Amino acid sequence: MPDARRARGDAAEAAALAMLQARGLQLLARNAASRGGELDLVMRDGATVVFVEVRYRATRRFGGGAASVDAGKRRRLVHAARAFLSGHPQMADAPCRFDVVDADGDPDAPTLTWLRAAFDAAD
Repeated sequence: MPDARRARGDAAEAAALAMLQARGLQLLARNAASRGGELDLVMRDGATVVFVEVRYRATRRFGGGAASVDAGKRRRLVHAARAFLSGHPQMADAPCRFDVVDADGDPDAPTLTWLRAAFDAAD
């Protein structure tokens, strides 16, 4: 990935993390990679483990970041979440949720839209 694109994504992810923490979620892991893929943010919301996908787009011209979380991406995220939970047995029985943070505009101060329970593992 080109450095500029990665920097924009990192900035949007940092903004999303700050917003979620301000709303009471606790960070468990960032960029958690496994054979199943990568999870941008793994957080705790009370007793619930929350897997957060952050999607940045400069404009909403083609539907924004949330629109890019298609069925294939959802499957990969669910697979990565299962791999994460298998490596963290203390969380294996916790309720889980998949959220998406849609970020657009200026990557250093993006507009953020938090989609709680954006999809289900059965989707």
